[in-house]
Amino acid sequence: MSAFSAFVNGTSTQAEFLSSLRAKRARGVDGTGIAYEVVGTGERAVMLANGLGGRLYAWAPVIEALHREYRFVTWDYRGLFDSDSPESKRRLAVVHHVEDARSILDAEGIDRAVFMGWSMGVQVSLDTAASYPERVAGLVLLNGTYGHVLSTGFQPLFAVPWLPKRLHALLDFLQDHPELAERLAHAARLAQWPTAALMSITAGRNAFRMKPLLARYFDDVLGKSFVNFLRLFQELDAHSVYHLLREIEQPALVVSGMLDALTPAYQSKEIARRMPNAEYLRLARSSHFSLMERPDVLVPRIRRFLSERVVY
Repeated sequence: MSAFSAFVNGTSTQAEFLSSLRAKRARGVDGTGIAYEVVGTGERAVMLANGLGGRLYAWAPVIEALHREYRFVTWDYRGLFDSDSPESKRRLAVVHHVEDARSILDAEGIDRAVFMGWSMGVQVSLDTAASYPERVAGLVLLNGTYGHVLSTGFQPLFAVPWLPKRLHALLDFLQDHPELAERLAHAARLAQWPTAALMSITAGRNAFRMKPLLARYFDDVLGKSFVNFLRLFQELDAHSVYHLLREIEQPALVVSGMLDALTPAYQSKEIARRMPNAEYLRLARSSHFSLMERPDVLVPRIRRFLSERVVY
């Protein structure tokens, strides 16, 4: 809660919605404790499925704009941050995050919600819509893919056949040598500066949001949950809903950034092509952080989509 408060107070003179922010806990079907937060005073519910390493502050633009109309719920994925780690690493698979989302819906008494997913959250949202269509009223899918994330990640123009196995080997090695993973985490903090430089270009007048966002993001990702973070990359690569996309009938808004190297735009375009009721928005001057870079474009489009296309 304090991290979100600091981020919003640094970028907004009026953050009245913070008074509605509540931190809660639920339990997954296997008993794993899941931390989640609720903010907003509207009757209609939106589940915010985070990117890998993301938290509530990454959704600040849409929450600031829509907190009177919607109730937003987000959670720390099992194994990350304030949620507990499951007894077995196999229970970090995407299907278990889907079940955690359902447990939170039940705990909050929410029958149906829009699922708004970013990056990893796109896979979680799509799987939830396919597995529990009665619980999902609509989908907003930002900078994500349908699965096998290492097969296309860091390959913005075309797939590199040998890269996925090399990435898996690196992830295996770091998990087997946590002391080296910790050293890498310290070194990786330096990456926030070139990332911020790129985003200062893509974000334009919204660049002032980037520095606190990236600083917090790197602190979270490279903190105590780093080993689980590495395993989650592999679970995302093991997962795919490609074969189910044509069966997901909920209205969907699919968004990509042309400069996104983590989840290339062609992945989002393929999601929209296969889904029967999807509309596709491609942002030319945007990377993997489209909502933070281009809230002036995205927030009005999301508002219109929710009001015109979604029926709860």
